[in-house]
Amino acid sequence: MKLKILITAAIAAYSFHLQAQTVALKPKADLVKLIDKNLKDANAQYKVLMTNVPKDSLPETFQNNRSKSTSAKNWVSGFYPGTMFYLYKGTQEPAMYTAGLEKLPVMEPMKTIDSHDIGFMMYCSFGNANQIKPSAAYKDVLLTSAQSLSKRFNPKVGCTMSWSSKPGEFRVIIDNMMNLELLMWATKVSGDSSYAKIAISHANTTMKNHFRPDYSSYHLVNYNPETGGINKKQTVQGYADSSAWARGQGWGLYGFTMMYRETKDKKYLNQAKNIANFILSHRNLPADKVPYWDFNAPDIPNAYRDASAGAIYASALIELAGYVDAVNAKKYINVAETIIRTLSSDKFKAAPGENGGFILKHSVGHLPKGAMIDVPLTYADYYFVEAMLRYKNLGKK
Repeated sequence: MKLKILITAAIAAYSFHLQAQTVALKPKADLVKLIDKNLKDANAQYKVLMTNVPKDSLPETFQNNRSKSTSAKNWVSGFYPGTMFYLYKGTQEPAMYTAGLEKLPVMEPMKTIDSHDIGFMMYCSFGNANQIKPSAAYKDVLLTSAQSLSKRFNPKVGCTMSWSSKPGEFRVIIDNMMNLELLMWATKVSGDSSYAKIAISHANTTMKNHFRPDYSSYHLVNYNPETGGINKKQTVQGYADSSAWARGQGWGLYGFTMMYRETKDKKYLNQAKNIANFILSHRNLPADKVPYWDFNAPDIPNAYRDASAGAIYASALIELAGYVDAVNAKKYINVAETIIRTLSSDKFKAAPGENGGFILKHSVGHLPKGAMIDVPLTYADYYFVEAMLRYKNLGKK
């Protein structure tokens, strides 16, 4: 009965989303025209990127005039085929679909990997492929992936474990909110409520422990696996433990918006709205709405920008706009439009044939570690294309 209620609520949430968008939201013609040009340019860029990617690996970045690829075990591996599938959806360019399909055999063995990032890896790749052309084989891969992720759940903590942890530690990062969509999908297609129960537990625990009173998020909460108590809270990829790492705020915004879509539980909607308010009202958010890599970076306004965080914000805000009142919907869409326009400018969008074939410039991977600073990143492209497609589909069933 509980499972039936959950699935019914998810369907109702999706229907509500479509109704809200049909009534209140409509894309602007000039921005749609710009997006169409962006998608066409992205196809050309990715045809350049294809030539730089070995058959057995996936692209990660372009740095020091050299392409850097990574194995399928890397958390970013699914974004490249996922972007290809998005570009195919947006342009019907067969070469994009074919290129995405060619990477699925490279990705498939990751369905049993012991990694919290399996949602990023497999849902962005096989999940998008399955939306275009559903198949039993894709479904099997995704369900196996969900089973693999479920093994990392600790009921005492109430979360799936993120990074490998020392004895007495159980580390959970805000990024892991993004992997819950795979679990919610698995319950809907399998009828097994255990996946959704894990996702809901993880979301509830994260909402309780990851956020400060102003709704900014820590990056990492380190739990005691035996008691569920908290050892410490950190912001590993941000400026300081007390700071608001820009991309981390995006993972929270996107993740709780998604959880509202899947459950229609209003506490997730309220959480997403509060996170959005933190981001959009912050004094250090630039006028063009693409954030600095950390909201508390000491060298603002000379701090690095993070296009990947901006792209995530835009995509999440477009979806969130479909679930809220007209005033907030307009505010969220206006910000998303500004971000898309900013990322479409020469400042962030690469010139044809440059940037190693990536679409966007100026993202930040892990600044404290000195890794991938002010470079293109595969997930920046993914969420930028997703945001553009979501915007074009405003008001459509």
